[in-house]
Amino acid sequence: MSTAEKAAQVNLIPIFIMGKHYQVPAELTIMKAMEYAGYQYIRGAGCRGGICGACATVFRREGDYKIYTGLACQTVVEPNMYLTQLPFYPALRIGYDYEAIEPVAESVHEMYPELFRCVACNACSKVCPMDVEVLDYISAIKRGDLQAAMELSFDCIQCGLCASRCMGELPQYHIAQLVRRLYGGKLSPRAEHLAKMVDDIASGKYDSAIKELMGMDTDTLKKLYTEREQEPNMADDAWRAKSDVGL
Repeated sequence: MSTAEKAAQVNLIPIFIMGKHYQVPAELTIMKAMEYAGYQYIRGAGCRGGICGACATVFRREGDYKIYTGLACQTVVEPNMYLTQLPFYPALRIGYDYEAIEPVAESVHEMYPELFRCVACNACSKVCPMDVEVLDYISAIKRGDLQAAMELSFDCIQCGLCASRCMGELPQYHIAQLVRRLYGGKLSPRAEHLAKMVDDIASGKYDSAIKELMGMDTDTLKKLYTEREQEPNMADDAWRAKSDVGL
């Protein structure tokens, strides 16, 4: 069977990985297509579920001048696409003593003065594979609204593509991570139920249940796990578990 016949049989399409031509099955994601082509991931693969940001990919479509971005684990290959990956982007990340930092915008401004080199071109938002409004959270940090910046940057997966396109050379994703840490650890209201849970654990409330689980065999544990009550995917705030055992 010729190469053309094999390609037709399994619906192979041509793609270019870092400039080299390959034939890969049309239904694969970029990550699976690269592995099909013989690449072995040492860097640039993490969760494989669109969360970790390790597989940021830059590509062009056939006949299109525009540069597109996506995650290799989520983006499906297209005929004659040219792609390359950015498993790491060398953006500046400032070291700091978390306990010593005041949770105010001035602290972030002092650590990352390049914030004010932002020219509001919005290239950062356009390149984001998670559709995060990067410019909006950078603007919020500049005007001192850390809560807004935290909320706007919540879906950031730290892929670094924003920094790769920034005219002001900002490490946006590192700045946003600092803001989320400051807000989450020092500014957000403390959850009363969390404090109660910590106290319950410290008091030994769950010790007997844990001991019982440790004494079970693997099959019993699997059965207990698969038959457990689970929150429905579309549950609203009114949903409550039928049993409070273990809660």
